[in-house]
Amino acid sequence: MIYNFNIGIGWASSGVEYAQAYRANIFRRLGLKAKFVFTDMFSTENIEHMTKAIGFEDDEIIWLYTWFTDTGIAPVSFTMDDLMKTITRRAIDISKDQKKIRIDFGDGDFYTAYLVDENSDRVHRVEIVSDNKLIRKDYYTYCRIYSEYYAPLDKKAHLYQRRFFNKDGSVAYEELNDDENVMYKFPDKVLYSKEELIGYMVEGLKLKSDDLVIIDRSTGIGQALLKNHGDSKVGVIIHADHFSEGSTDDTYIRWNNYYEYEFSQYRHIDFYVTATDVQKNLLAEQFKKYKNISPRIETIPVGSVDELKYPKSQRRKHSLITASRLASEKHVDWVVQAVLNARNKIPDLTLDIYGKGKEEERLLKIISEHNAQDYIRLKGHCDLKEVYQEYEAYISGSTSEGFGLSVLEAIAAGLPVVGFDVRYGNQTFIADGKNGYLIPWKESIESGEAVDGLTDRLIRLFGEADMDAFHEMSYEIAKKYLTTEVEKRWKEVIEQII
Repeated sequence: MIYNFNIGIGWASSGVEYAQAYRANIFRRLGLKAKFVFTDMFSTENIEHMTKAIGFEDDEIIWLYTWFTDTGIAPVSFTMDDLMKTITRRAIDISKDQKKIRIDFGDGDFYTAYLVDENSDRVHRVEIVSDNKLIRKDYYTYCRIYSEYYAPLDKKAHLYQRRFFNKDGSVAYEELNDDENVMYKFPDKVLYSKEELIGYMVEGLKLKSDDLVIIDRSTGIGQALLKNHGDSKVGVIIHADHFSEGSTDDTYIRWNNYYEYEFSQYRHIDFYVTATDVQKNLLAEQFKKYKNISPRIETIPVGSVDELKYPKSQRRKHSLITASRLASEKHVDWVVQAVLNARNKIPDLTLDIYGKGKEEERLLKIISEHNAQDYIRLKGHCDLKEVYQEYEAYISGSTSEGFGLSVLEAIAAGLPVVGFDVRYGNQTFIADGKNGYLIPWKESIESGEAVDGLTDRLIRLFGEADMDAFHEMSYEIAKKYLTTEVEKRWKEVIEQII
C-alpha cells in the first residue's frame, strides 16, 4: 500500500493537492493501491466534497479524525427529515435563509441547520443554542460523525471538547481542548498532543517493508511519520523551490522551511522526488556542496496529461487564459494590468481568469475601476481540460512554481505561454521565442517593471509571433508529460525502492 500524507485541502486547492490527484490517477492506472491521508480539522466543510471535486475516490481518502472510528469518507446524505426525527421538542417556528434553516423553540433556544447548498435538504452541520448561547455543533455525513461542545468564556463561545462517534452512535474517542493545549482520550489510552495522535494513527497502519509512505507536506506531522513508519520506505515530494536564494551563500544554504526537516533527516528518507531535472540537478549539487551527501533524487513530473487537446473549432482570436489560486504570489493583478496596457495595441484582447482565492475582491475592484468587465472576466473554479484549447494563449504572473500544472495543461492544448523566467516550471515548459516568452526576473523587480515585461511580451506574441509554429512547439514539449510517460517513471521508481 502507498500512503500519501498531506495536511489540508480546500475548494481553492494548491498545486500540492492537484499533484496528489494526478498521482492518484496514475496509481489507479498502474493497479497500485494508494491512500491519501489528510490531517487538518475540517469543520466548515465535509472533506469528501472537496476531495471528490478534485478527483479522488472516497475509498482513497483517510481523514485523521475519523480513522479511529468506523465511519467512512462519504458525501453528506443526512437530511432535514432525518434531523427532525431526532428532535423531541415542539418548534414554534421554522424558517429558511439561503443555506440555513432555523428551528426555533422560544426563550433563546434554537437549532440552525447548515445545508450543503440552497437547493438541497442535506444537512452538513447543526448548531444548537440554549438561552442564546452556543452549546454544541453536530456534524453529519450519513450519520453524526462528531460533535463540538462550547461554553461561554469572555463573552464568546469557547470550544472545550469534541466527541467522535461510530456509526451506532457510540463514542470512539474524545478531544479535550484548553486553548492551545489539546489531549485525546481513548478507551485504553490518553494522548497529549496532535502529533501524538498522528503517530498513533501511523502506528496503527502497521506499515511493513512492502509499504511506501510519501510525504507531500510535513509541517506538524513529519516527526510523527518518521518515528512510526516501521519498516516501510519513505519518499518526499518537493513541490516548490527548496531553498531561499537570497539567504544562501558559498558556505550556508537556507532550505525552504517546508522541507528543512526532511532534508535534515536524510538518513531516514529513501528517496526525494523533484518535478523537473533542473531542480533535481540543483538539489543534488547543493546536498553535495553544503552537506557532503548524495541522497537518492528522482525526477517524476507531479502532473501529466492523458492526451493532447486540439481545438474543435477556430481558437478565439487574441484570447488569453490564466488559471491559479487567486493568491498574492500568483500576481494575477500584474496580468490584469498588462492586459489593460496591451489593449492599446491589441484592441480586441480578452482575458479569462480561472480560480478562487483571497485576491478575488481586489481583482474585481481593479477590473471595475477600468470598466474592463466586458473583456476581463473572473470565471471561478472549474475543470479546464476541455477549455484551454478554446483560447489562443496562456499568461502567468506567478514568480514561484515548482512545476506549474496549469501551464502544462495549457501547452498540452497547444497554447503559447507568457511568463517570468523563474524556476522551475516556466523554464521547463516555455522555450523562449519558440512557444512563448520568458520575461527576465529578479527578486528586486518592481511591480511596474514586471507589468511592463508582461505587456511587451503580449504585444510581441500577438503582433510578431508565428502563432501556428508556437502552437506546434507547445504540443511537442507537452508530449514528454503524457500520462503514459509519467506512469513509466513511477513504475520504475517503486519497483526499485520496494
